[in-house]
Amino acid sequence: MSTKPKIIVVLGPTATGKSDVAVQLAKTFNGEIISADSRQVYRGMDLGSGKITKKEMSGIPHYLLDIVKPQTYFSVAKYKKFADKAIEEIIKKNKTPIICGGTGFYIDSIVKNITFPEVLPNQKLRKELGKKSVEKLFHMLKKLDPKRASAIDKNNPVRLIRAIEIAKEIGFVPEIKELPQKYDFIFIGLDLPDQVLKERISIRLINRIEAGMIKEIENLHNAGVSWKRLESFGLEYRQTALFLQNIIGLEKMKENLNREIWNFVKRQRTWFKTNKEIVWINPLKKSDIIEANKLTKRFIYEK
Repeated sequence: MSTKPKIIVVLGPTATGKSDVAVQLAKTFNGEIISADSRQVYRGMDLGSGKITKKEMSGIPHYLLDIVKPQTYFSVAKYKKFADKAIEEIIKKNKTPIICGGTGFYIDSIVKNITFPEVLPNQKLRKELGKKSVEKLFHMLKKLDPKRASAIDKNNPVRLIRAIEIAKEIGFVPEIKELPQKYDFIFIGLDLPDQVLKERISIRLINRIEAGMIKEIENLHNAGVSWKRLESFGLEYRQTALFLQNIIGLEKMKENLNREIWNFVKRQRTWFKTNKEIVWINPLKKSDIIEANKLTKRFIYEK
């Protein structure tokens, strides 16, 4: 019989409706939500990152949203420190922590209780790597750490350089040390058939553009976030930054985004498939939602 505090994890590819399910579970099981999204930690990055709105939160407290400026470097090690503190705070209130997001590395840092070495930036190496193409950077990382390479955005030079920097310093990315786990977890995974998800991604992109995503990203640049930094966030931020610099047109931006977001979905699926404890559901099927609730109820209240 386990006496560890219990945590619900809602995960899955982008555009599957994780936030809605997490809020519903929070209402049902007296929970509060901790975001596990590598871009939603940044202030002002709302539409582009698909950040949940106050209205959508339905009064449920959310943690690890809007905690740093976009100019600030934020690592998985920092995420874990913030998340550990949030978990403790929620448990002290006799509530259930619910981790919700699609950044698998962030989720694993909590679930596996990983400790990370602090690897400081190597400016000399960064300058040298900055001269290389993304293709060469990806090839270098693949040789250093094939596992990290399989899950990284291979078109993002900033992330590739950081991964190579860590790999060269400690041997691979990251040097993982798993400590004894303090919690028990249930994993509710959301996914949809390919064509349905592709359509949702396309419609969501149109809605975000109409809601002012391009203006949001332009405002970030006007507030001091460099084009290079915006591009480093990938996906919506990279392609919109290229559009705003007149490097690509609007239709090309949309075309690139639909392709890149789908490739991102495939990387997310690759990461999550290693966790055999995930209970996968189709959030559009009422029967699946009912089953997820039943399993969660059994997990929360079992002695």
